Amino acid sequence: MGKYEKLVVDILSGRSDLSIRFIDLVYLLRAMGFSERIKGSHHIFYRQDVDEILNIQPNGAQAKAYQVKQVRNTILKYRMEILE
Repeated sequence: MGKYEKLVVDILSGRSDLSIRFIDLVYLLRAMGFSERIKGSHHIFYRQDVDEILNIQPNGAQAKAYQVKQVRNTILKYRMEILE
């Protein structure tokens, strides 16, 4: 199992929302085909076939737990896969 696949399993399990590294979440969203804009500490991800816009910010080196939950809900809603 590759790095991204393990990260998706961790995110989908919902048990490790507080321990997902921010940079790993950024790389995962890019690998899923999201485009990124950065404005200050806000990383804004969007994709043409996804209605939601994901706005994430780091909490130290970690991603914020509620934002990991938003990513999880988006992955499940759109049945997303890693493109890279």
